[in-house]
Amino acid sequence: MQIFFLILSGLLIVLSLLPFIRSQHWVFRVAEFVKLQLLVFQVPVLAWGFYLVAESPWIWSIQIAQVLLIGYHVFILVRYTKFWRKEKYQKGKDASDSIKIISCNVLQFNKEYSRFVDLIRKEQPQIFLTMESDAAWEEALRVLESDYPNVIKVTLDNTYGMHFYTKLQVNKSQVHYFVAEDIPSIEAQLETADGHRFIFFAVHPPPPSPTEEENSKERDGDLLSVAKRVRDYKMPVVVTGDFNNVAWARSSILFKKTSKLIDARIGRGILSTFHANYWFFRVPLDLLFHSPNVFIDKLCIYPSVGSDHFPMGCTFFIDRYSDEQAEDIEQLEQGEMAEVDELINEGRQEESDNRE
Repeated sequence: MQIFFLILSGLLIVLSLLPFIRSQHWVFRVAEFVKLQLLVFQVPVLAWGFYLVAESPWIWSIQIAQVLLIGYHVFILVRYTKFWRKEKYQKGKDASDSIKIISCNVLQFNKEYSRFVDLIRKEQPQIFLTMESDAAWEEALRVLESDYPNVIKVTLDNTYGMHFYTKLQVNKSQVHYFVAEDIPSIEAQLETADGHRFIFFAVHPPPPSPTEEENSKERDGDLLSVAKRVRDYKMPVVVTGDFNNVAWARSSILFKKTSKLIDARIGRGILSTFHANYWFFRVPLDLLFHSPNVFIDKLCIYPSVGSDHFPMGCTFFIDRYSDEQAEDIEQLEQGEMAEVDELINEGRQEESDNRE
């Protein structure tokens, strides 16, 4: 019994400590994703340890380590609960009408096209974004183009295709390839019917994993390139997509600080989007960040559309004259911009062996 306890406790402690190591290898970065799952396992294991400590007093050392790590996990995760929520901001008279976005990694090999089309027809967002959308998905989505006349299509069959549809006016748009010629990001300057302009950025960098990229260099470099680009924009900014990262990871924190944007999940819930088929392994990989003059009314996860990701929805409005959320911007500390630049350069220099 004690041997099993020691093995399980040791595994939980090691997995909890791996993210503190700055290596970009997937072994260290994937461990960041499962913080909630670790916490769920650590609490009963801690209780079990108190039962065993009467027989073996030296188990106290393991218990102390578990308590410290549980405290750390709670400290990180509590900000993604409603306990952290502020009072809801009231719209000013100059605020925009509500804008709804739906984004979804539809899974390139998912053929249940109608499930996603039905979701869009039901919810009627002003903007929707698909990731992993190839030529077959592009064809399936044509039925929506009469309602969404402004479209940006990046049709790829490498699981990094991306399609952007909107009812809003598109003043300018650009497709970026920050770290690799087959990893796109979409930037669009949009204008609402009531005259509010904002920048929309769609991202989908490659994940570090045993089946995809060996490390997180391209992911981190791509995301931080976006962060540096939007950092000094005067216009409101919304960045969303499949980040293949969690909001509490080191690179996500650097993204937030560099971009001067706010994590929409703070105070609203963890809202896990992946994996749709395995309830016990769900993590929030689809993220949304926004500038302080963008106010989130609702952030939600929609039911499955046949993909391994759940669609994510966000309703927000723009109030250019409010500084209500300015205090939520986190500043870069000394040396962190140099770290950001180094990560971007490493991402650009990395050559993937996984994508053809």
